[in-house]
Amino acid sequence: MAASPLFWILALALVAGVLAVLVAPLLRRATATDAPADESAATAVFRDHKRQIDADYEARTISAPERDAALAELAQRFGRELADAKPGAMRTGERSRWVAAIALAACVPVIAGALYLSLGNPAAMSAAPKSASRDHATDDAQIAAMVDQLAKRLQGNPEDGDGWALLGRSYRALGRYDAAVLAYSEAAKRLPPDASLYADWAESVAQAQGRSLQGEPTDLLEKAIKLDPTNMKALALLGSAAMERGDRAAAVAAWTKLRAQIPPDSPQLTQLDAALAAAGAPQPAAAKVASEPKATTGKTVEGRVEVDPKLAKSIGPTDTVFIFARDPDGPRMPLAAMKLVAADLPREFVLSDEMAMNPSATISKAGKVVVEVRVSKTGEVKPQAGDLTGSSAPVLPGTRDLRVTIDRVVP
Repeated sequence: MAASPLFWILALALVAGVLAVLVAPLLRRATATDAPADESAATAVFRDHKRQIDADYEARTISAPERDAALAELAQRFGRELADAKPGAMRTGERSRWVAAIALAACVPVIAGALYLSLGNPAAMSAAPKSASRDHATDDAQIAAMVDQLAKRLQGNPEDGDGWALLGRSYRALGRYDAAVLAYSEAAKRLPPDASLYADWAESVAQAQGRSLQGEPTDLLEKAIKLDPTNMKALALLGSAAMERGDRAAAVAAWTKLRAQIPPDSPQLTQLDAALAAAGAPQPAAAKVASEPKATTGKTVEGRVEVDPKLAKSIGPTDTVFIFARDPDGPRMPLAAMKLVAADLPREFVLSDEMAMNPSATISKAGKVVVEVRVSKTGEVKPQAGDLTGSSAPVLPGTRDLRVTIDRVVP
C-alpha cells in the first residue's frame, strides 16, 4: 500500500524542523564563537525532543516510520553534541560553520530517507502498531548506534576526557568490556584523578580478564581508595580481590568499612554479612546494626530478581542476565545497568547512580523508574526471540525490597 500524500507532507515537515534545529545554532555561532558547548543542555534538548516524539506517536499523530526517522535524527545529534561538549571545542571559523550547515542540509534528508527505506514499513500505516518487544529492539539498536557514533566523534576530538568516560560507562553497560577498558584509559589520561573512574575501570579490566581482580584491577582499586577511602564500589571490589588471593584480613578490613556505609534495611546487608562471616570476621562485627536507620538518598533502587517456576527449566546457568532501570517517561537509554549470569539467580540487586551510562541521566534525577530484567541465550544487548524477561511497575528512586519476576518469553 502506497503512502498517502499527507504522510510525505508530514515527513518533509519533520525533516525541515530537524534541519532548522540543527542548522540554526551553527549559523548563530557566527556572532557567538566564545559560547562553550553545554553537554547538560544538549542532553536536556535531546530528552525533550524524544519525549515529544514519543507523545506524538502515542497520540497517533505520527506513524511508527515517522517516529523511527525522527529518533534516528535525534540520535545523530545526541552523539555529535556529546562528543563536542568540551569548552572551546565549538570555536570554528565562519566558513567551517557554513560548510557544516550546508552538509547537514544535504545529508539529513538523504540519511532520513535511507533509514526509512531500511527500517521503515510503509504498510504500517494500515497495520496495527508494532509489539512492545519490537519497539524495545529498535530502541536498544538506537542506543548501540549512539554509542558507536560517540566513539567515532571521539576519534576526531580525542582530548574530550568526559566523552571518553561516558564511552567507557556505555561500553561497560553493553558488556563490551575490552572496549570499555580502552575508553577508561583514555579518560584517565585527560581527566583529574577520580575514585569512581578508577573503580569502574578496574571492574571493566576484571570482566575482560575472566572476572579476576588480580593485577591491574587491584592496582586501580588501590588508587581509587587513596583518592576516596569511602568509595563503596572500590571497597567492595578490594574485599573480593583480597579473598581471591587468600588475604582474609584485608577482605574483612575492606568489607567492614563498606558495611558502615550501608543502610541497616538494605538487601545488600545480608550478603555482606555472609561474606564477612566467610572471611572470618568476628560475629559481633558482622552482625552489628546501626542504632538509627539512614535516610533514603534516592540514588539507588534495590530489590530481588526471581524466576517464575514455569520458566526455570528454560534458563541455563551460563545465560546472560541484564538488569537495568529506565525512566518510563524518558528515553529508552538505561539510567543504570548491571550484568550477571543466570547461575546467580535468584539474586538481590542494587542499581545506583554510579552505574549510569550518562551522568546527566541518573536514577536520582528521575521522577520514577522501571526495573527490567532480561535473560539472553546469546549475550546480546538487543532483545532476541526466545529471551526471557520481566519488569516492575513504576517506582520512586530510593525504593527497596522491589521484587521483579522473570515471567515472559520475548516473541
